[in-house]
Amino acid sequence: MRKYSIVCLMLLAVLAACGSKNKKGAQTGEAQAQAQAIGPQFSGDSAYAYCAAQCAFGPRTMNSAAHDSCGSWIAATFRRHGLDVSLQRATLRGYDGTPLRATNIMASYRPEATERILLCAHWDSRPWADNDPDTANWRKPVMAANDGASGVAVLLELARIIGGQDSLAIGVDFVCFDAEDWGVPQWSDAPDDGSSWALGASHWAADAASRGYKARFGILLDMVGGRGARFYQEGISMQYAPQVVSKVWAAAASLGHGGFFPAAAGGMVNDDHVPVNEKAGIPTIDIIPYYPDCPESSFGPTWHTVHDTMDNIDPATLQAVGQTVVQVLFSEQ
Repeated sequence: MRKYSIVCLMLLAVLAACGSKNKKGAQTGEAQAQAQAIGPQFSGDSAYAYCAAQCAFGPRTMNSAAHDSCGSWIAATFRRHGLDVSLQRATLRGYDGTPLRATNIMASYRPEATERILLCAHWDSRPWADNDPDTANWRKPVMAANDGASGVAVLLELARIIGGQDSLAIGVDFVCFDAEDWGVPQWSDAPDDGSSWALGASHWAADAASRGYKARFGILLDMVGGRGARFYQEGISMQYAPQVVSKVWAAAASLGHGGFFPAAAGGMVNDDHVPVNEKAGIPTIDIIPYYPDCPESSFGPTWHTVHDTMDNIDPATLQAVGQTVVQVLFSEQ
């Protein structure tokens, strides 16, 4: 994923520090937030387990046995939760001409419903830890516990808790995009115009446009499990779908998760939501972390390093993101 360093940063606002609260006041605030929650309870612990299960296959790099086995497991898990599953297979070309055996995994809740919401994440691993502080690791694969597995983990937990629901008024389409993270590595001399990233999403979006697929809006989840993560309002999301950004950040605030979702601008990111907006015409936002003061990367210290492992995944982050998406889904009529 590809990235803040490629485009300009847009941090515009300084957040006011929150005053401390006594225990009684905190409990009152939690009760008020809980009173406003709608829909089923999202489990951060369950999402954490789904994240760990993906990592148990090893790095899910393109054309590898671990990639293929994990893809089969993701599809089977969606089916187990009662969703209709289909696979979109394609051979895509990497930046260096490598043929990539890609599979976009698609799962649908209430496929008969005409009004739909799109939820998506990427499931492949970066083949090179090219942002690692140790240059000896630059050509090693990334485990991608956060940059890949965390977003899929939230989708799987969402599928689990809504799969048996009959109170959700809309249909939901889950798409796990492949071949997102085969972008030009930092150690390569190849030019990087941004087109080497998000290959699976670009393929899916072109096909969706050709078959007339429509959704009210989409939400992309990318790196949504990291410790200390804060999800600022990403710039391309604000360009294409500001109303969706407002909806999601308001839902987070209503749940008491405003600390995870600062009402401030982050950077502009070349991510899977770009082709979904531009090719499929679906207003789609990116929930992605921004670390304005992190010297290693604005995506956090583990981004594209060998340290993107389960040791740095926090169930509380997964829960805040997942419950916010639940709130959004069950607010739709």
